[in-house]
Amino acid sequence: MAEQPPEIRIHNFDEVACGYTAGQAMEEAKRCLLCPKSPCVGGCPVNVDIPGFIKHVADGDFRSAADIIKKSDALPAITGRVCPQECQCEGVCVLTKRYESVAIGRLERFVADWEATTGTLSSPMIQPSTGRKVAVVGSGPAGLTAAADLAQFGHQVTIFEALHEAGGVLSYGIPEFRLPKAVVKREVDYVLSLGVCLRKDFVVGSSATVDELLDEYDAVFLGTGAGLPWFLGLPGEDLGGVYSANEYLTRSNLMKAYRFPEYDTPIAIGQRVIVIGGGNTAMDAARTALRLGAEQAMIVYRRSRTELPARLEEVERAEQEGIQFHLLTSPVAFYGRDGRVEELECLKNELGEPDASGRRKPMPIEGSNFHLQADVMVIAVGQSPSPLISKTTPELVQGKGGTIKVDSASMKTSKKGVFAAGDIITGGATVILAMGQARAAAAAIDEYLKTGAW
Repeated sequence: MAEQPPEIRIHNFDEVACGYTAGQAMEEAKRCLLCPKSPCVGGCPVNVDIPGFIKHVADGDFRSAADIIKKSDALPAITGRVCPQECQCEGVCVLTKRYESVAIGRLERFVADWEATTGTLSSPMIQPSTGRKVAVVGSGPAGLTAAADLAQFGHQVTIFEALHEAGGVLSYGIPEFRLPKAVVKREVDYVLSLGVCLRKDFVVGSSATVDELLDEYDAVFLGTGAGLPWFLGLPGEDLGGVYSANEYLTRSNLMKAYRFPEYDTPIAIGQRVIVIGGGNTAMDAARTALRLGAEQAMIVYRRSRTELPARLEEVERAEQEGIQFHLLTSPVAFYGRDGRVEELECLKNELGEPDASGRRKPMPIEGSNFHLQADVMVIAVGQSPSPLISKTTPELVQGKGGTIKVDSASMKTSKKGVFAAGDIITGGATVILAMGQARAAAAAIDEYLKTGAW
């Protein structure tokens, strides 16, 4: 797939990947062996009929391909862009035994974009109204997926969104150059076209509690994600110019700081920017810093390149764009002057035995301390669910790190009538995993509303 050249794209927020032409998509689709056992389907958290849609792409029947995808995936233009296909559907493609896997994600993106540009959006069958009402809390990937499925079951669905724009992490967390917000809006509008209502600027736990929603709705789905950033607890972390990745990316993405002064959102540009962490969020923050005008952006990560949790293509794109990687490096303290950060003290590591995560544990090398200079630093080491809903709904049993415990099959919580999926039950994870859990929850909610059995 063609991409913007690195020397050009670091000066704009346009999408990096350009997408397939129709001819390229058809040629790539013809590589699919249409395996009878289809391991790729099992590798997809929402179980898209991958060989089915790819066969139609190969034949040039993009309309039928879109119809097949939409049966399982309400947000294909998004999942085609941000899913980690390499460790899901493409990772189990039988062609990988000798060749490259079929580019399933790119084909999905092509079909979704084709449908949008031709103006021939498919409309799924909506079951007759059941008269039952469901409140969906959060309009991120989990909430949108659950809402779409529940609407098709014939239930009246209202999404409650705390922010002023829908999309959750799709809007505030993932940069424009990786997921254009016009694409997010397009997919949100599709879900609303199914008859779903959307109430923005409504903070469940403050504007209304879960119990108050249950007074009006027959069931409640919680899909509020993980928006509470983790910090390091190091000296100097409260200096000016030190951001959480959540704040840094929200200012740029949702509040459009990158289009200042058209949007009056302040953000520290920084000549030298350090991002601490090695996941997709860290790559997003470092690449955003360059586009905002930084002369240099650096990643500080405590393990080696092999253990980086970010997608390989995002790491490679960051390297192409000139991001500097300080690997096997841990932060020790932040230093500044007049209340502003200026330096990060670091320590070199070596890798020991695997820890609970299965990755080799970083072990500090005594006396290896060194300093990096920067005027903006971004902490991107993870996040947890907001405690607001748990604090205002004490009957919800909590899991590790402020998550909510659910039955893994039905996604039922400990409170009758309340279901949950996505990062609120897993902590920070992937878009497609949240969507797969949300589909399971929607089916369980439908069953609960039909039978009343809990």
